[in-house]
Amino acid sequence: MTTAHQATEPALTALVEITVSFARRGWFPATSGNLSARVSAPGEPLLLVVSASGRDKEAMTAADFVLVNESLQPVEPGFQLVGSKAVPRPSSETVVHARIYQATGCGCVLHVHTVWNNLIADRFSSQGAVVLRDLEMIKGLDIWEEAAEIRVPVVENLFKLPALAEAVAERITDPRVPGILIRRHGLYVWGANPFQAKRHIEAFEFMFEYLLRMGGEG
Repeated sequence: MTTAHQATEPALTALVEITVSFARRGWFPATSGNLSARVSAPGEPLLLVVSASGRDKEAMTAADFVLVNESLQPVEPGFQLVGSKAVPRPSSETVVHARIYQATGCGCVLHVHTVWNNLIADRFSSQGAVVLRDLEMIKGLDIWEEAAEIRVPVVENLFKLPALAEAVAERITDPRVPGILIRRHGLYVWGANPFQAKRHIEAFEFMFEYLLRMGGEG
């Protein structure tokens, strides 16, 4: 059994659990958002499990995720291209996920649309980044510096997804910051594994809401 085979089932289990958790918080309104996990080993061609397009996240199961190869084409569990057999369509934003994997080497990418991350991206769009400083929750990003300060990039919401994917990749410059905001769209976050990515997204959402409720500018 290949490493990818061994990694697929645990990845699906983790992604389904995260989907249920986030859906209960209202982070996937109107079937928005998407999730993926890398199941190929470092150095091997990219192989992902990614959420299917247009699914109600409150009712997602492992059957609502699709295995795709580095060309973002659906493949069978044996990693052969799917033929004429009907399969769920991968999220249209899979191209953005793939570019984040290439840019960071991470193991999981999560994307949510919330009121708080939309508001904060709009407020800070002219500055190009949201500044988070001296907040205890920054430790949730594995940053343990005293009075730490980070900048979460904000990029414009480009209609063509390949162009958006490139714009996202170009702004991933600080390895300490595992997230990026898309103006009037949502938040992409990544981690070495699903557990870490979930922790990162929870930390960001807490800090965004806090900063907006305080009425501060970072």
